[in-house]
Amino acid sequence: MFARSTTISGDPGTLDAAIGYIRDDVMPAITSLEGCVGMSVVADRETGRCIATSSWESQELMRASDDRLAPYRSRAGEILGGTPLVEEWEVAVMHRDHASHAGCCCRITWARSDDVDRALDMWRSRVLTTAEAMDGFCSASMLVDRAGGRTCGTITFDSRAALEATRATAAAMRESVGRAAGVEFLDVAEFDLVLAHLRLPELV
Repeated sequence: MFARSTTISGDPGTLDAAIGYIRDDVMPAITSLEGCVGMSVVADRETGRCIATSSWESQELMRASDDRLAPYRSRAGEILGGTPLVEEWEVAVMHRDHASHAGCCCRITWARSDDVDRALDMWRSRVLTTAEAMDGFCSASMLVDRAGGRTCGTITFDSRAALEATRATAAAMRESVGRAAGVEFLDVAEFDLVLAHLRLPELV
């Protein structure tokens, strides 16, 4: 399984309009394409950062869709007042405790490693196991860019309160994993899960 993420950082005041456009125009267009499994959107209402991620059965079908979807990305960028950043990933892990719902929030962590497989093993054995035991845990996923040595891990919680309650534990885990696996953390951000239709199968 593969995924394409489009990140736009723009005006927080236009987020609702952008989310409406993605929900009403982009999602029907993208999910009608061959190989598309689904789509999700997260947003930070304070900063105006919005990330739309589509999932695909194969890398070939994902890339074949790029030209058809480019105008939609451009329009979303116009609405938000930001430039779309497009990234491609392999879906390495997808695990759900239960389905998401309105009010869910997530923490996304971007990292770099010289040994992606080692970092993945550490994430599965330590980070995922710890996250599953947290109150309010909903789901977790890990995307990897093997060529660039990058990973993108997302942990979703049932509420903003549950997310915030895990900050200290998550910070300690990043420090521990960073030392043990030689992982360089690039960014950590928290988002509202505003559209959840990624529909990826269980991959652990």
